[in-house]
Amino acid sequence: MIKMEDFREDTVFQAAKAMGMAALTAPKARGTDNLSIAIAGKEELHVLSEKLEELYRETQQEFLHRDAQNILAAQAVLLIGSRVNVLGLDCGYCGFATCAEKQEKQATAPCFFNANDLGIAIGSACSTASDWKVDTRVMFSVGMAARALGMLKDCPIVLAIAMSASGKSIFFDRTVNK
Repeated sequence: MIKMEDFREDTVFQAAKAMGMAALTAPKARGTDNLSIAIAGKEELHVLSEKLEELYRETQQEFLHRDAQNILAAQAVLLIGSRVNVLGLDCGYCGFATCAEKQEKQATAPCFFNANDLGIAIGSACSTASDWKVDTRVMFSVGMAARALGMLKDCPIVLAIAMSASGKSIFFDRTVNK
């Protein structure tokens, strides 16, 4: 007999891999892939939690402390980041008239299409998690911690999808325990 505790974590990791594939194959502007995708397991969750606690001590923003605790109860976190590369569409959404002007004056300013592609990838990944019946929570705070730790090289925009499988979603009634 195989009991739930013997396969729960493995199933969440399989779901994370499928979610990463969904993010990878999600539509992207001009078919250009600027994404970086990784799965954080228990060891990395502790590192991310410690970084969130450090950011909490610096800023006193309660949600950082709450999220630091919350991810420790997760089985995995899918990290999805985007590099900032202009696509030559000259849309002006970034505040500059052309992509060349943006590159000249502020190369690190996010390109709208990079951020939009990241959002589409996140939606695709979360849809896949739903297919696997895995609870998720998109967390910019954990993405911020991952970025600060350099977990996704060359990605100034990072979001995290915390993942859990349990009798009740750990991401529903989130409170801060001090």
